[in-house]
Amino acid sequence: MTAPLTIDETEVTVTAIRAQGAGGQNVNKVSSAIHLRFDIVASSLPEDVKQRLLALRDSRITQDGVLIIKAQQFRTQDMNRLDAFARLHELVNSVAKPPRVRRATKPTKASKVRRLEGKSQRSSIKALRSKSVTHE
Repeated sequence: MTAPLTIDETEVTVTAIRAQGAGGQNVNKVSSAIHLRFDIVASSLPEDVKQRLLALRDSRITQDGVLIIKAQQFRTQDMNRLDAFARLHELVNSVAKPPRVRRATKPTKASKVRRLEGKSQRSSIKALRSKSVTHE
């Protein structure tokens, strides 16, 4: 297994914003949610990893190749910052390993014989179900 990729924190822009939803008395005063922006194209990641990241059908990746992660699950800014970085690392490491190449294979002779025997058995069972037409 390959070692997990490291992301330089200088390549990430972190902004504190106000979280959505219910929050009690502090909801309009405290900016506890985090907006994390990571420019994939300008990053120091290997080229093949960048291509696989940009090829993902993910709504968090913009047309310009910027990944935007919004973290607002926790009440504190620090916890949300850690959550955003963890999600960024998880996404990058999910495409770090190249996918295995699928090679087409042919069915074995025995599997072909088994398939044909199964078909003939079904055929004979269905033939027995049909009513024979004999009139006296």
